[in-house]
Amino acid sequence: MFDWWFRIKFWKRVVLGFVLGALAGWAFGPNAETWFGWLGDLYVTMIKMIAVPLVFFAVISAVSALSGQKSMAALGGRTFLWFAITAVLAVCVGLGVGLVMQPGAGVEALTVDTDYKPREVPSLLNVLLGIVPANVFHALTGIGTTTNAAGETVLAAGKGSILPVIFVAGLIGFAIVKLGEKVAEARKLASQFSDIWIQITKYVLEFTPFGTFGLIAALVGAYGFEKLLPLGNFVIALYIACAIQIVVVYTSLLLAHGLNPLKFFRGAAPAMQIAFVASSSFAALPASLRSATHNLGVNKDYASFAVPLGASIKMDGCGAIYPALAAVFISQYMGIDLSLNQYVIIALASVLGSFGTAGVPGTAVVMATVVLSAAGLPLETIGYLYAIDRVLDMMRTMTNVTGQVLVPVLVAKETGMLDQGVFDAASTNVGIETDSHSVTSRE
Repeated sequence: MFDWWFRIKFWKRVVLGFVLGALAGWAFGPNAETWFGWLGDLYVTMIKMIAVPLVFFAVISAVSALSGQKSMAALGGRTFLWFAITAVLAVCVGLGVGLVMQPGAGVEALTVDTDYKPREVPSLLNVLLGIVPANVFHALTGIGTTTNAAGETVLAAGKGSILPVIFVAGLIGFAIVKLGEKVAEARKLASQFSDIWIQITKYVLEFTPFGTFGLIAALVGAYGFEKLLPLGNFVIALYIACAIQIVVVYTSLLLAHGLNPLKFFRGAAPAMQIAFVASSSFAALPASLRSATHNLGVNKDYASFAVPLGASIKMDGCGAIYPALAAVFISQYMGIDLSLNQYVIIALASVLGSFGTAGVPGTAVVMATVVLSAAGLPLETIGYLYAIDRVLDMMRTMTNVTGQVLVPVLVAKETGMLDQGVFDAASTNVGIETDSHSVTSRE
């Protein structure tokens, strides 16, 4: 009896959930979070439920299937290079939009949001050491955060990042390659478990329209115009900067690789939609992986390595555009003239810091803290922007996830690992799909 629902294209169902959620939030006001917020919470919880086993088995299967350590090293190096290039371009966009739009000029006196708490920035060494888990099972079962004695949500030991999962799965994959035929059944079993979790992912993603409804209803109901109006210019500037990064920068890179941008955005649309409403690269990870392989034709084994890695360290919106734009905004608001050296420092700190804060909760706030500190700007001013952070995070995260799907597509194109036929077909479906008897067809 659900045939009519599944015949509607996936992206249209998500848009419908978004529109109805916005209307419900407007109609019910603050009560919308109580009435509908649980749908969004349930959806995000389901996504988190599948993300770790999906990545774990996918990476084992990918590493054991690719042509050994040399191939992985070459693909990894090329992937990191494109992560860095797109991050540099994102910083330039953030600085450029800030200088042109002047979002901090003429803003009246602001107050630090009462919920804002300064973030402790971890050292690069601690971040790198955190990639290696002290307990393998903690790494596999503890992706998340914990609450300390002060009631703050902080990074827990061996938790809070997908990187330890990738590290452990990568070691297992390399061991399978080394042992060869001795563990042929283990390689086959890892591949089978990967297929199982991909199928489970399809089921969970079908809940996206309902999760979207709950998340947007709660957001619209909780936010009033009084929070947005004082910083409206900054919100507009951030959305424009992210739009330029997606529409102009990413489109140019696709064209330079001989790829049709419209096909790419069509295929990446499901992951972009989920990222926008959930404001989490981690929550969008299953859809990002599915979009890259099923919709855009990236080699499954390479995507299983590159997309989860990107979800941890590829942050064009949170780690590049936002810190750069925030630094310009605060300098304008405080009446501080930035020197050329400070602009260079902002750019370097934004690019390098996004890699150095991988897996740390609240990446955007941490990154802004890193950049302001490096540029010698007052750190407490981040609290001015905290009141609208949820609205900003929607566009920042969509930019992150678009870049996380883009880079594997570019690298796959360069290395012959892109199925051009699948890319040109550009499906938008990431949900349930079987054979010709399925209620959902591949679009």
